[in-house]
Amino acid sequence: MGFAYIPVNSGFEVHPSDPPRKSNGPRARFFVSERPMSNSLIAKAAIDRRLAEIITPVIEDMGFELVRVRLISGTEIILQVMADRVDGGIEVDDCGLISTAISAVLDVEDPVLEAYTLEVSSPGIDRPLTRLKDFDMFEGYEAKIETSELIDGQRRFKGVLAGIDKDDVLVNIEQGTIGLKFDWLADAKLVLTDDLIKEMLRQRKAAGTLNETKFDEIETEASEEN
Repeated sequence: MGFAYIPVNSGFEVHPSDPPRKSNGPRARFFVSERPMSNSLIAKAAIDRRLAEIITPVIEDMGFELVRVRLISGTEIILQVMADRVDGGIEVDDCGLISTAISAVLDVEDPVLEAYTLEVSSPGIDRPLTRLKDFDMFEGYEAKIETSELIDGQRRFKGVLAGIDKDDVLVNIEQGTIGLKFDWLADAKLVLTDDLIKEMLRQRKAAGTLNETKFDEIETEASEEN
């Protein structure tokens, strides 16, 4: 599959209400596909999408958002549900409440025929990025992104998130700033860095939910490479 890219002026607006932010580096590139791709980062398989349809209203009524759902088969079947608060900061007790609520609905709907284990968790620090707003929310942090098809000869990208422009995800890579259509993405997650950990701790401390005695030393990608 071939792709073309359109050079645009480097002074782009990420938030319409903010003044344009200009870069002295290479111009941004917005890739254009010859055929449409479709995004299913929250729920990939058909059964995942069915599960999302069932549990999303329950989670949202409780004041949370569904981040990702996966039915994972192996030696045992695990239904993995990731949820978060609208403004972030879900706690262990919240996960317990969500687990109880969606278990009741799943028992009635019975979408999974086999026995399974339900696991409800937070997205974690190096969280998956499954919604367009995630790429705007975590602007300035490093991420790994994979597309469904080859784009300009590659499928995997790693760089610093530069916000969004309509339905384009902007990423600063070595060659400059590129724009990837959100619907093209097959996988995306934050890279565990010192800056990301510090920001998470700052937010939790500000919210009064940080218990420093429960934190072990965390290895970032940078520390693993040294």
